[in-house]
Amino acid sequence: MPPVTTTLLVLGAVAVIGGIVVFAVSSRLVATMLLAFGALAAVTGWLLPITDRADALKTGGLAAGSVVALYALWLNDRRRQVDEKRQLLEDARQRLESDRAAHERERAADDRFLRAVELLGHETDQARVGALHALAGLARNRPSYTQDVLDVICSYLRRSFEHPEYAAARGETTDVTLENADRYRVVRMTAQRLLADLLPKVGTPDAPAYDLDLTGATLEYCDLSYRVMGQVRLRAMKLYQSNSFHHCQIHGLAWFTNTESWGRLHLHHIEFHDTAWFSRMHTHSTVDLSDNVFHRGAVIKESTFEGPVDFSDTVFEENLYVADTTFTGPVTPPSGWTQDGTSLVSD
Repeated sequence: MPPVTTTLLVLGAVAVIGGIVVFAVSSRLVATMLLAFGALAAVTGWLLPITDRADALKTGGLAAGSVVALYALWLNDRRRQVDEKRQLLEDARQRLESDRAAHERERAADDRFLRAVELLGHETDQARVGALHALAGLARNRPSYTQDVLDVICSYLRRSFEHPEYAAARGETTDVTLENADRYRVVRMTAQRLLADLLPKVGTPDAPAYDLDLTGATLEYCDLSYRVMGQVRLRAMKLYQSNSFHHCQIHGLAWFTNTESWGRLHLHHIEFHDTAWFSRMHTHSTVDLSDNVFHRGAVIKESTFEGPVDFSDTVFEENLYVADTTFTGPVTPPSGWTQDGTSLVSD
């Protein structure tokens, strides 16, 4: 073997070994240069005995270039990995900022909710009306608060309230002044209107069915018609003038128990998806229960209806149970029932 070939092979082997060692422990650039020189020397020395010098140098150069290209590919892969890690860190930072902002918004909403609830006890009617509108605005902007806001408004309507007109309707007198009562009445009317505004309207796609608990509430000219509701508790209410719950979709259980009405009560064109109870009711005026659909039946017991009652075109897909109930006014009975004196009996 010619001395030149031997020298080149030895130099190539030493350079490759040195490049490998340096790549493992030190600079990748220096290691690449050593490996490229080693590839050039080793390939050139290996080809010199079998080809001319120009071809041997060209092939050695290609081998050295391949080493440099591999190093460039490695650098690009490292850069890509670094960029990916940087992007992951940036995404994590953005998520953290987003979570922090959401937490701040949630805390601000909670503070707004609590301040509005506190203002409902303010002595001035302007502050109470403002608190109700603040609660309604919060529910519109953040639907997750809607059920809580509805519960608060219902709770406000459950507060004890008397008006001279109510006492007159009962044939009684009261020492409550008309001026003072009217101031509170304005706030209560606002509460009733906002209650209707927050409940989804019938026909709204994918409308949520919020629960409504008006147990013990005093209502006057309350209009919750054409609304979607979940479970409805209308127990022990006092109803004056005219109150409307017609054309509603009630998806949960419904209780109209122990309620007394001194005005017209519109309960027609309602679809009851679950059982409804009309127990211990006492009505002094017209009650319209026409064109309803009771999918799970209804119970009417221990009640007194002094005014006209209309059950025309009402459908009971399951049983209607009537017991210990007095109808002293004219009655349009549901299909399959007739009025017998002051009671309804099944045909």
